[in-house]
Amino acid sequence: MSDLPPTHRGQVGAFAADSAATSPSYRPHRTLPVRVELIRQLRRRRTVVTFALLALLPVILWIAFSLASEGPPGGSFNLVDLAKQSGPNFAVFALFASAGFLLVVVVALFFGDTVAAEASWSSLRYLLAAPIPRARLLRQKAIVAGLLALAAVVLLPVVSLIVGSLAYGTGDLVSPAGESLGFLTAGGRVLLGALYIAVQLSWVAALALLLSVSTDAPLGAVGGAVTVSIVSQILDQITALGELRNWLPTHDATAWSALLAQQVDWSEMTRGVFSALTYTLVFAALATYRFLHKDTL
Repeated sequence: MSDLPPTHRGQVGAFAADSAATSPSYRPHRTLPVRVELIRQLRRRRTVVTFALLALLPVILWIAFSLASEGPPGGSFNLVDLAKQSGPNFAVFALFASAGFLLVVVVALFFGDTVAAEASWSSLRYLLAAPIPRARLLRQKAIVAGLLALAAVVLLPVVSLIVGSLAYGTGDLVSPAGESLGFLTAGGRVLLGALYIAVQLSWVAALALLLSVSTDAPLGAVGGAVTVSIVSQILDQITALGELRNWLPTHDATAWSALLAQQVDWSEMTRGVFSALTYTLVFAALATYRFLHKDTL
């Protein structure tokens, strides 16, 4: 065990801050700039691999569709057949297929790895002794994680739209209900759906951040947030729970499907955004309180 004292409520950082305060060049609000942290995170292998997999997923889906045998004549019309109608349909299928699990893992990865990774590398105490105020350290890392998560969520439908358009053309988006939207309108709706998914997954991000400041095991923080999301999705399928399901954070996860209609019903998406942001504020507040009062060994 290290002979250094724990940084209980920033004690080690406070010692460094006292000496740094006498220097006119020290500015607490300029420590750990977003640009520096963003470049640092972009150079990490897990970031490169994550973005590469998301960019390759539409190509993998297209190859799978191409290798799949055609259904028998007169057979039922499934979602895969619908996905091959046009580029927008292909992008919608990719979002539906990945939003419930893959994108949850990606968001949890970026936020669950923020502080826990620094703790596992034994570099967290040195960041706090730089000295970087604890609240600013957590905020800067959360901002960078949010930018990466948002870019990842938007990257998937953008690449899917491009791959689908090249493979199946720029036709109209045809919903399962038979309604159709023009290519430009459909493209905008797909991107709007991706933004809704990003907002709806903000509660996963905040929960992963809370777990990240509570452990020095990044996989534990990521796995904990993903597990809670899966359990919430399972409970949402139990109709016997009745109105209690409305309180689950994943209850309105698929509300963005309303964007596929010509006349959009915003009620479920509004409720989904409000629910997600409420959980996000609670988890983020707990994460901040936990980190500000945590002993860093």
